Amino acid sequence: MRKVSILICGAMMGAGATLVATQTRLMSTTSAAAASAEIYRQLNLFGDVFEKVRTDYVEKPAEGKLIESAINGMLSSLDPHSSYMDAKSFKDMQVETRGQFGGLGIEVTQEDGQIKVVTPIDDTPAARAGILTNDLITKIDGEPVQGLALNQAVDKMRGPVNTQVKLTIQRPNRKDPLEVTLTREMISIRSVRSRVEGDIAYIRLTQFIEHSFDDLKAAIEKTTKEIGEDKIKGYVLDLRNNRGGLLDQAVYVSDAFLNRGEIVSTRGRNADETQRFNAKAGDVTKGKPVIVLVNGGSASAAEIVAGALQDHKRATLIGTRSFGKGSVQTIIPLGANGALRLTTARYYTPSGRSIQAKGIEPDIEVLQDIPDELKGKDETKGEAGLKGHLRAANPDKDDKTEEKSGSSAYIPTDPTKDKQLQAALERLRGVQSSGAQKAEKAPVPN
Repeated sequence: MRKVSILICGAMMGAGATLVATQTRLMSTTSAAAASAEIYRQLNLFGDVFEKVRTDYVEKPAEGKLIESAINGMLSSLDPHSSYMDAKSFKDMQVETRGQFGGLGIEVTQEDGQIKVVTPIDDTPAARAGILTNDLITKIDGEPVQGLALNQAVDKMRGPVNTQVKLTIQRPNRKDPLEVTLTREMISIRSVRSRVEGDIAYIRLTQFIEHSFDDLKAAIEKTTKEIGEDKIKGYVLDLRNNRGGLLDQAVYVSDAFLNRGEIVSTRGRNADETQRFNAKAGDVTKGKPVIVLVNGGSASAAEIVAGALQDHKRATLIGTRSFGKGSVQTIIPLGANGALRLTTARYYTPSGRSIQAKGIEPDIEVLQDIPDELKGKDETKGEAGLKGHLRAANPDKDDKTEEKSGSSAYIPTDPTKDKQLQAALERLRGVQSSGAQKAEKAPVPN
């Protein structure tokens, strides 16, 4: 009897479990149907509004522009990095990642409706004219930029080679605006620049485009040969004001200094979408010491490289806290209609750190001497300062972690006055800089 009771109990429990599961599915199906109905109701609302605007607005609107604006509004509500690119913008983006286009050589962003200089690209009309980070472009050829979308302002600054454009610039702490007339050039972005600093190779990586790794490898080989493999004391990799670029190039550049281990992982909404990128054997510097320079303008792909080399203790990071853009954008082509730039994942350093809205802290903080006219205006807002940014999160605890604002992005034009660079050179030569604030466990280059 006891055995039968157990079996009956088991059968009853099984039936009960089946019933609960069935009820759960029914509830889930009902909930999904209700959610779907609500979505269609909202889409119908959009259709009603669109139709009213199309038929009753005081002037006949461009219907295609209305839809495009609605798409842009939807994407901009997600985060600052998701956007829609029409066919022309998509083509321009492809040209930029290949590293050649006609223009002024200036990277800009849009903050509070204003067009703000992120950084001038080295050896371009903008850099030679003295345009600085954080300058505000208020007019282009006498026309105010207020109210223009970022891509519209960029279009106005680009144009045929050897044609001129006049920019009106408002500089922080300067009362009167500046007016500069620039001649457009074919901007061939040299993503890598290098020089020899005595017994040290200095390599500056300005952004991650299609040929960045190849250029980096060539620069390492060239400077090593100039100094002598038996005489070189190390390498300075300058990632300051590097706004990022292509993920694959960040992986290749990191791999250039590593022999093994994870470089970066990307994690999307679903666990099965996680990707891990690992280093392959072969350190092109043959284990020589490496110092990486970072500041408030080091973002995205630059932070991937800095984070990987820091976590593996392959390099010492010197400078100020990085920008904090720890998200990945996927470019989704839409045929003749351009493309969608959509944030699809966060990325994590080898130790599992998400730097989203927090940035990477250098091992040794070194602050630049800021000119009086730029004091208080030399810092970037950082990712945490961008409206609607993706929040920081702890991947293991699924909770919010402390966000941090940006830091200084100023780099002196004179290398002898560049305290961060000089600190790096001194450290590689075994000299302890008095101006450096050493972290508690700063790794030693190896």
